[in-house]
Amino acid sequence: MKSLSSFIYYKILGWKNIGTFNADTIKKCVVIAVPHTSWHDFYIGLLIRQIEGIKISFLGKKELFRWPIGWYLKKVGGIPLDRTPDQNKVEAIAELFEKRDELRLTIAPEGTRKKVKEWKTGFYHIAKAASVPIIMITFDFGKKQNLIAEPFYPTDDIDKDFEFMYNFFNGVEGKVPEYSFNID
Repeated sequence: MKSLSSFIYYKILGWKNIGTFNADTIKKCVVIAVPHTSWHDFYIGLLIRQIEGIKISFLGKKELFRWPIGWYLKKVGGIPLDRTPDQNKVEAIAELFEKRDELRLTIAPEGTRKKVKEWKTGFYHIAKAASVPIIMITFDFGKKQNLIAEPFYPTDDIDKDFEFMYNFFNGVEGKVPEYSFNID
C-alpha cells in the first residue's frame, strides 16, 4: 500500500511532503491539519499516513459511523464522537490517551470546512489535559504540499501558543481557497 500511496500522492497528484512524523518517539499526540476546507483533505490525509507508515486516528460525529460507511471509517482509524450537548468532550477525549499505549489523533481546529476567523480550542485543551504534543500539518493545495512541523508542547500561555500556530498556517491555501484560514 505504501508504494501505491506514494505513486498516487507524488506522481498522479503531484504533491510533496516536507518534514516527517517520528513514529518511534511520538506515540501520542494531537495532530492539527489546517486548512480543512473540503472532503479532499480526507484522502490526502490517508495517503500521508500510508507514506509515513504511521497510524493516525481521527474523530468524526458518531452519525457517520453507521453501516456501511462506518465499518470503513473505523478501519482507517476513525473514532466516533458523541456530540450530545452537556458533555465534557475534552475530558472524554483526553481519557482516550490514558487508555491507549499509542494514539495520534487528528483534529481540524476550525471545526468546520467553512471559513472561520478563530479556531475552536478543544484540540489545545485535549493536548494539555493528556500531556501530549501538538503536531501541525498544512494541507496546502496551492503549493500541493504538506508541511509537517516538529512536535509543539502547549504552554500555559494560550494566546502566545495560538499566535505561534496561526503564524505557522498563515497563507496556506485550502482546496476551497476562500475558506482558507488566514490572519487578518
